Amino acid sequence: MAAPAGRTTHPMGERIRNAVFNSLGGEISGASVLDVFAGSGVVGLEALSRGAKQAIFVERDRNAQRCILDNIKSLQIAGSTKLIKTTVSNWLESSEPEDFDIIFADPPYHDPQLSTVARLFGLLKPGGLMVLSHSGRGELPTKTGVVVVDNRSYGNAVITLYRRES
Repeated sequence: MAAPAGRTTHPMGERIRNAVFNSLGGEISGASVLDVFAGSGVVGLEALSRGAKQAIFVERDRNAQRCILDNIKSLQIAGSTKLIKTTVSNWLESSEPEDFDIIFADPPYHDPQLSTVARLFGLLKPGGLMVLSHSGRGELPTKTGVVVVDNRSYGNAVITLYRRES
């Protein structure tokens, strides 16, 4: 799987990814997935490999965009993917995004963009999940009707799972 060179992205490690997907269990099957701050797209691609019906990637970095497209092409899954080439904030402001079963958000740890992440809660279907990867420092985004259902540390990364109430 291709990943952008340099330090502009921090792909979720395989151990963390496996733990996250194992905790999600059967919720992936048939899910509509959004992978924001997508980096190499490995999280959305993993969701597809585990039975998600579609994955939409939002990524602003051109090198990361090329990696996502290369990975989609090499896996021959273009029909179940879409790459949006802009910032998450711009995408939220300039489009009418659909609702998703699962949202994966992995903003840069040095710029967590909590107000943008909080706006993503509005894209969750009732009962939908958001998986937020963050440094564990500072406050977490909140929204009425969305509750934290799990919070786990993996070295420098903290994974917080939110569920939108039905």
